Order: sequence, then C-alpha cells, then structure tokens
Amino acid sequence: RREQARLKASVVEEDTEEWQKDPLFTGLERVGGVDLSYVKGDESRACASLVVLSYPALEVLYQDCRMVAVSAPYVAGFLAFREVPFLVEAVQRVQQEQPQLQPQVLLVDGNGLLHPRGFGTACHLGVLTDLPCVGVAKNLLQVDGLVRDELHREQVRSLQRSGETFPLTGASGRVLGMVLRSYNNSSKPLYVSVGHRVSLDTAVRLVRACCRFRIPEPIRQ
Repeated sequence: RREQARLKASVVEEDTEEWQKDPLFTGLERVGGVDLSYVKGDESRACASLVVLSYPALEVLYQDCRMVAVSAPYVAGFLAFREVPFLVEAVQRVQQEQPQLQPQVLLVDGNGLLHPRGFGTACHLGVLTDLPCVGVAKNLLQVDGLVRDELHREQVRSLQRSGETFPLTGASGRVLGMVLRSYNNSSKPLYVSVGHRVSLDTAVRLVRACCRFRIPEPIRQ
C-alpha cells in the first residue's frame, strides 16, 4: 500500500502531449497495446505482450510476446505488482532495440484510476515508463459504490450506437471512468479510465478511434 501511494503521487490526470489536444490526433503515429495472458490452468505461466500499431492506419509495426514465469501472488487490488514488471521490460526492449517504433501512448488491458485506491495497472505502468497510458477493461470493477445492478445494466442498454458513453461516478462523487459502446455490433461496453498523462475525454476518444471491433485494435492484436 505504501508503494502504491508513493507511485500514485506521480500520476498526471491531464493531457501532456500536443497530439492529444488535436481533434484528429495529428502527430500521433504509434499506439501500443499491452496484456498479460495466463496459461489455462497455470497461474504461474503467462505470455506478456506488447504490440505497436501505426496510427491512424492501425497496422502492426512491432510485436513482442514472451512467455514469463509469474512468481508474485495474486492479491486483489495489487495485480499490477504481479504483472507490470514484465510489461515494463517489454517497453524497455522496444525503446532500446527499435527506438523509432516506441509507442507514444499505451492502451492497457486493465484499469487506471478505476481501482480501489485509484491506482490500477494502467496508472502503475504509466508512472514507471512515463508514457501516456489508458486503462481499457472489459468488465466493471466494483469500487467506490459502483455496482453492476439493474440501473447500471439499463444505462448500458441505453448506449445505442458506437461512440456513445456515460460517466462512472463513484459514491465519492468522483468520475472514475467512462462506459463506452465501442462497436455497433456489440452491446457489451468497455470501461475506460485514465492511466497517466492523459485526460479522460482524450482517453475515450483515442480508444474509440482505435476500435474496428469491440476491443481496441492495439489490445486485440
């Protein structure tokens, strides 16, 4: 908890890059996606992946997938301590080996500020790499009074078209993220939250711009 709190103090919840302030993201050329996928039935073996896509064409420029041995235990609310070291290594490898392909922003399969202590995997990775990061989750993390009750399901059903959103406002009154319908053909939304060096509005616009299907292309790849 102390380490989380120490790192959380460095999170920047606003846009820091010129391209973020442009409606068309002019100047953005490379978007990364990261994920850690576990071997079925074995929580100690996983594949750590970093894929970098061109923007706006969304073509694969770089990919790094490695089998890793995960030794840290799973503790709810502290998942980043288990996964982030492998993702940091992947980012460092592209920076060292092919710096011209390093991502300008990372989409993370997980949460950012939408977390029990406001410091999910996307925040953790963002602070350690100092790259803009966005949390993109497939399920709602039930924190700060947020629940998947009938009211929430009704709000999700009200999202009729791709690009429609509603805010996730916690019991504290704080907006922790956005629910986004990312794809016309899927009624299942995405839960987008700020990781680091990006505003929530920009995070949502970027995720939407990277979706050909429900899951944004950098993460899907």
